[in-house]
Amino acid sequence: MAGLQRVYKQRIKSTQALKKMFRAQELIAASRIGRARDRVSKAAPYSRAITRAVSAVATHSNVTHPFLVERTDTKRVAVLVIASDRGMAGAYSASVIRETERLVERLEREGKQVALFVSGRRAVSYYTFRGRDIEGSWSGHSDAPSTEVAGEIADAILDAFRAPADEGGVAEVHVVYTQFVNMVTQRPRVIRLLPLEIVEGVAPADDAETLPLYEFEPEPAVVLDALLPRYVRSRIYASLLQAAASELAARQRAMHTATENAEDLIRMYTRLANQARQGEITQEISEIVSGADALAS
Repeated sequence: MAGLQRVYKQRIKSTQALKKMFRAQELIAASRIGRARDRVSKAAPYSRAITRAVSAVATHSNVTHPFLVERTDTKRVAVLVIASDRGMAGAYSASVIRETERLVERLEREGKQVALFVSGRRAVSYYTFRGRDIEGSWSGHSDAPSTEVAGEIADAILDAFRAPADEGGVAEVHVVYTQFVNMVTQRPRVIRLLPLEIVEGVAPADDAETLPLYEFEPEPAVVLDALLPRYVRSRIYASLLQAAASELAARQRAMHTATENAEDLIRMYTRLANQARQGEITQEISEIVSGADALAS
């Protein structure tokens, strides 16, 4: 019985230490989630504005830009996966990787070759362990992405899309990230980033309506050359911000659940330790009474 008491006390002590760690992680995530949500909301107006600008130029000009045209000279497709650097966030990274695997399977059924670009240590470890080739990887920023990191990722993807087929160029670019809906709901999402399919900001004209006339200065091709890379960077940055908010929300929820589970374990081990102690006392009393009876007889 004394041995059981020691075992239960050790388990209570270790579980209390884990509970403190879970609680600390929950508080850290809670303190950061507000800032992450503000960054998502503040980045949205710029993203909408540049989308409307690109839509207007692409719609009201006759210029054909490489970013707007389907490539037929290669079957390579780039997939950017945005996951987390750390664990303790429930199924956050697993959901993104699962969605990526479904996308890769669909693309390979279509006869396309997938080139992986990975953001986040969890996804890098997953694909490295399975021997998958990774064209580019970034880590250390998943819960607080910066514009510099978004620019590096965008430059790598744009270089791959511009490259000739014999130098590893890609015909499409897909992004897999987690969309932040609210503190309870975060959804894995897949978007095709390149070639661009821009439909926001330009309403279709009626039959009797006269389309507006635009004069571009400089030429539309020069405007698109300047706008489209910025558009791609803004979309990637927005995806990183959405993923960061989703990661923090998932971590806060997972750590809250882990803290409650640790409290349940502590209560259970305390009850078992008390039962073991009561059993030990009962046994000692029985031995004393039996000894006294033996001496009396």
